[in-house]
Amino acid sequence: MAKNENFYPVILAGGRGTRFWPLSRKKRAKQLLALDGKQTMIQQTVARLLPLALPKRFWIITNDDLRPAILKQLPKLPKTQVLAEPLGRNTGPAIGLAAFLLLRENPEAVIGMFPSDHVIADEKSYRATIERGVEIAAAGENIVVLGIRPNRAETGYGYIEAGGAFESDALRVRRFTEKPDAEKAAAFVAAGNYFWNSGMFLWSSRTLANALREHLPRTAPLLEEIAAAFGTRRFAATFKKLYPKCENISVDYAVLEPRSAKGEQAGNIVCLPADFGWNDLGSWTALHEHHTAKTSPIAGNIIHSAGVFVLNATGNYVHAPNKFVATVGVDDVVVVDTADALLITTRQHAQDVGKVVKHLDRKKLHKLT
Repeated sequence: MAKNENFYPVILAGGRGTRFWPLSRKKRAKQLLALDGKQTMIQQTVARLLPLALPKRFWIITNDDLRPAILKQLPKLPKTQVLAEPLGRNTGPAIGLAAFLLLRENPEAVIGMFPSDHVIADEKSYRATIERGVEIAAAGENIVVLGIRPNRAETGYGYIEAGGAFESDALRVRRFTEKPDAEKAAAFVAAGNYFWNSGMFLWSSRTLANALREHLPRTAPLLEEIAAAFGTRRFAATFKKLYPKCENISVDYAVLEPRSAKGEQAGNIVCLPADFGWNDLGSWTALHEHHTAKTSPIAGNIIHSAGVFVLNATGNYVHAPNKFVATVGVDDVVVVDTADALLITTRQHAQDVGKVVKHLDRKKLHKLT
């Protein structure tokens, strides 16, 4: 598989992964954990993209808490291209900064925006889809989103409504819908022209920079000024001073929604349907389902422990790698044990684990976050 000299993977790795507390912490967030094999999530993300781009083409946007660990986990990537935001401003400014940086480096650059914590089962199909997306993004002012064919009425994902054909294997985007309720999600799946929004986008640096100038006229000049200082002695100070002034907004709200509002012919947003075994592992429940699908364990129990005893127990997820674990007469519980914290919940309520972190933040129990 040939590497494309104009393809630049930009990996967004600044999230805290609060729904994976207590394993995920400020300095050891979800993307730095090995939740699906021996490699961490961010190591897997880079590894499956390396056949498409040289290490020197990779950029990572993270924060000061995570940057040291990322540098240690990814020693082959250029250190200067692992950028730590002075203050989190969501995905709009993060990917926008990459656009202005790469526009200066290579006017023909095509950016791939990738979350750092997803699971991909079929990497060959994944890379083929990205290669096709790069072609479409490089061919004009096109914004390409990888849309996942839904296999259930999921309420935890955003959806893409596709319209007419853009080309034989790609569809024009009509609109984006944030996480719907169960009734809407079921209607979307039944309609057949809705896809899950994977959060993976492809666009030329010029296309994205122009879109930001149009839709974020206050933030775009700040990002341009920061990019202009990159590689100079004043970069750190400029970054620290100007970046917090950027709007706190996702790229979906900043660019994609206003573009799609122009109509599918005018918006130039293209959905590339994909089916490569995607999972964003958004919670302990999702992780349990992922491992269950892979291994088909007895009675649906996923237990990471030093020893185990199971009696009349089904559908449980237990992480206690240094202890003997006995599950007796319990179903669908989640237990995660660390040196300083213990989580006990159910698979049904695992989405609420992030509220624990909010509580700890309010109480200023920073050692636990």
